[in-house]
Amino acid sequence: MPRVWGGDALRQRYQREVPTDQGPIGESWELSDRPEAGSRVRGGPWHGRTLHELWRHHRAQVFGHPMLDHPADRFPLLLKILDARQPLSVQVHPPAAVAGRLNGEPKDECWYVAHAEPGATIWAGLRRGVDRPRFEAALANGGISDLVHTLQPQAGQSLALPSGRVHALGAGLVVFEVQQNSDTTYRVFDWDRPGLDGRPRPLHIEPSLLSIDFDDIEPELAVPRPGDSLVRSPHFRVTLQNQPAALGQPRREAVIVALTEGQLLARSCGDSDETLTLHPGDFILLPATGAPLQWSSGTPLTRWLEIRPGDEVPR
Repeated sequence: MPRVWGGDALRQRYQREVPTDQGPIGESWELSDRPEAGSRVRGGPWHGRTLHELWRHHRAQVFGHPMLDHPADRFPLLLKILDARQPLSVQVHPPAAVAGRLNGEPKDECWYVAHAEPGATIWAGLRRGVDRPRFEAALANGGISDLVHTLQPQAGQSLALPSGRVHALGAGLVVFEVQQNSDTTYRVFDWDRPGLDGRPRPLHIEPSLLSIDFDDIEPELAVPRPGDSLVRSPHFRVTLQNQPAALGQPRREAVIVALTEGQLLARSCGDSDETLTLHPGDFILLPATGAPLQWSSGTPLTRWLEIRPGDEVPR
């Protein structure tokens, strides 16, 4: 996805083939069931089928019986890699309580920092003492970045971004993003810069003010260790792992593996001698059913995110 704030990390760090005629690339949608961009199965008997088809017609087989009662019409997560060469806009996503009347989609998300250049910054939440009147006054005077809490991230840290949390990713960062299947973002401030078409990108002041949680004060980055949970919410569960043998254990539900560093190797346990190698930046969906695989790490320091949909219930 081309973005005015994007860079070249997807090609340089993850050896991706990226378009060269669309401007800087800011996002790679790794697992997506969006009408405008749907993931497809690569290889095997279901080659070419969309993630949407699997969710609609093969849910128990692929995602597990616990997902049969999930209310979402589409696979409920959207997984990305973000490459910020410039700061993203200061933005907010609408909570479920207000998204409907704004004709938007609610979005909780989580960032895992894969790379951080020295001095990189994340803005998240409000500084202590900032209330709505002060925030609105700053908007009227042209900028609010001094009112948003700043963090200095390092690789391996994570940050939960519940809907309603004002936030922005700073320059020099590459992050893995786990989010609800939503593409609703309200821009509060965009650094007075032009977009890819040379014109300022639109701001969404009124929807932003309705969405911002003004009680969300100075959140902190987490430093997860293998086995730790980054996020456990009704929408998704994310843990950091480094024990490949556990990936071969029987499971009741699908799990998405996103390799952050090192190398993972998988070998078929059957008569076939098929092998699979995952490199940093690779995402794979392991179904709830199917032939088991033997997993091992190809380098001493191998870590990945294990991502599962939450057990949302109809409201």
